[in-house]
Amino acid sequence: MRVIVTGGAGFIGSALVRYLVLDRGWDVLNVDKLTYAANLQSLNSISDRKNYRFVLADICDADAINRVFSEFRPDAVMHLAAESHVDRSITSSAEFIKTNILGTHVLLEASRHYWNGLAAEGRQAFRFLHVSTDEVYGSLDDGGFFVETTAYDPRSPYSASKASSDHLVSAWRETYGLPALITNCSNNYGPYHFPEKLIPLVLLNALEKRPLPVYGDGRQVRDWLYVEDHVKALTMVLERGRVGETYNVGGRAPMENISVVERICDVLDNLRPNGESRRSLITYVPDRPGHDRRYAIDPGKIETELGWRAEKTFDSGIAATVEWYLNNEWWWRPLREKVYAGNRLGLLQTAKPEDVTLAESVV
Repeated sequence: MRVIVTGGAGFIGSALVRYLVLDRGWDVLNVDKLTYAANLQSLNSISDRKNYRFVLADICDADAINRVFSEFRPDAVMHLAAESHVDRSITSSAEFIKTNILGTHVLLEASRHYWNGLAAEGRQAFRFLHVSTDEVYGSLDDGGFFVETTAYDPRSPYSASKASSDHLVSAWRETYGLPALITNCSNNYGPYHFPEKLIPLVLLNALEKRPLPVYGDGRQVRDWLYVEDHVKALTMVLERGRVGETYNVGGRAPMENISVVERICDVLDNLRPNGESRRSLITYVPDRPGHDRRYAIDPGKIETELGWRAEKTFDSGIAATVEWYLNNEWWWRPLREKVYAGNRLGLLQTAKPEDVTLAESVV
């Protein structure tokens, strides 16, 4: 299997590339622009493998993407390249529109022209998998769950850009016949996660005895999915999913944000005791603008149709994640010191000056 993975130096993308190269033995071409959240150090374990290649390219660059297709001749595309942090989208929406919408359009057109030029057998086998988010569905009422037929209702620039890209993929399937599939996942966590997101940020702040800021009342609910479970689901959808279908991928682990923060503190206290509980570092700060209240995915379709199940519970997954960060300071320390120090993002101009110094906490 020859697969192009876009965004393969990012958090989920690098986990996918490692899995495909090491566990599946596929030939993988990683196409990544190497923005701030990308890190080739996450791919050290496969950098010298013969079945792995990296190309530095922007998915918005049509000439570069067309060259990638003509030279690599893929059997499939797994599209993960995206700007993904909600807080950054609030103050810097243009990059989200460019990469997530225009970049997806470039990739769809390159895929369509390449697919049209294949022989009948190649056209039948080719697949385009678009990896999206549960945030396109908006905010749930208490007790509800997203299913594949839930109406789209994006609330942030980020989720609106991903909803747009989902609609483009569906339109290219219906209009041009491109054999495309879509997955919408819940919040991922695990090793190699850029430390602007909730779990690594709280973990590293707690290690350094810095405040653990929680937005609003901390009762917002997110559904958590261990990244290695996610990439196995993506591979299964690519291989066995029905063309034209959407599959929601979730870990059946909806939790309030405050509970996630407390769990990280407890695991860290157990693995690296520090006197008093790190829960004492929790600090409530003003909420994010337009903050969705609840996300939770019903993964019944992918479980029933394809036989996928999340292997990690949140307890086992968070323990593994904390241990990884404790043992891999070589990876995260340069990011904290040179790329992102934990300052709060996504503040509107009306925010109080004292809030700017608080670290961002909620995905």
